[in-house]
Amino acid sequence: MSRPQEPHRPFFHFANPFRKNSHKGSQFNPKRHSLLNDFETALSKKLQKLVPNDKGDILSLSWMKLAMESLSEIHCDIKNLITELDLPVTEWDEKWMDVYLDISVKLLDISIAFTSELTRLNQGHLLLQYGLHKLESDSPELFSRASSSLDSWKQHIGSKNPRVETCRPILEKLVESLNLPKVKNSSKGKELMRAMYGAKVATTYICSVFAAAFSGSSKNLLDLTVPNTLPWAQVFSDVQNTVNVEIRNILSCGKFTVLRDLDAVDACVKELSTLLQDGVGTSERESFKNSVSDLRKTEEKLSQGLENLLKVVDSFFKIVLMGRDALLCNLRKAGGAVPDSVIGKNV
Repeated sequence: MSRPQEPHRPFFHFANPFRKNSHKGSQFNPKRHSLLNDFETALSKKLQKLVPNDKGDILSLSWMKLAMESLSEIHCDIKNLITELDLPVTEWDEKWMDVYLDISVKLLDISIAFTSELTRLNQGHLLLQYGLHKLESDSPELFSRASSSLDSWKQHIGSKNPRVETCRPILEKLVESLNLPKVKNSSKGKELMRAMYGAKVATTYICSVFAAAFSGSSKNLLDLTVPNTLPWAQVFSDVQNTVNVEIRNILSCGKFTVLRDLDAVDACVKELSTLLQDGVGTSERESFKNSVSDLRKTEEKLSQGLENLLKVVDSFFKIVLMGRDALLCNLRKAGGAVPDSVIGKNV
């Protein structure tokens, strides 16, 4: 797995969560329970935001952007919690490190797959721009070139991305990781593992939604069961049920794509293709101009939506990568050994 190297810069407004602090907090402290409660309350609120007032917003690029931003915030909250629990890396059980590091490398892989697909979809922008340029020239002799460009866009968008095919095995591994490791003699550890469980459930589920949307397959859409004793369990269940029902409804329609913004562009392309095939006579000129205008508007919305979503997926990648790097760096500074399970997996 490779990723272009970028200069390191401060990305968070909080302290390194794996740094060893000067004070100890080993004995029971009610404040830790309050910290956990705060995390779980925030988790519930972030999940609740994923149920839109209009179900038609589900799988729009703006909704997917909100989902990925929520995921990034959850991971930032986990790092804050580690800092506030005063749990330096020297006090981490090796199993905790295995969980954190193993999940992080899978999230980096699946983020790269998402980035690859978003980039591929956005590459169709040039084909649409070329087609629109010819259509807006109002020169019938150029319409055949426009029609060819629209056909090329359709073929490009309909092609398969091998990267997306890697999501399914990654999701399976993420589901396996949801089993909580046993924590003995550490109230801090129990609180951390419980918080990480919530973050893992939200992460695994949202990643499955993205994988289903990009692959157009319900096989990637997960139905997770969580203990109903957790304060965020009901909210998560409501979100999962609402979103999954809507996505499966979309998939059952057999549409060209399940992405709302992409589907809107496809509808405009189909309409224009039909007009071009039948011929644009005097009586069809007004309808033709309106169709070209509609395609211009939907294409611009699609392009901007893909760019915005690409940015938040990249931000999520950086959050996961920096968290992983921080743990490995501080583990080495503390003189500890990197767990065998992650040797050879460093990004």
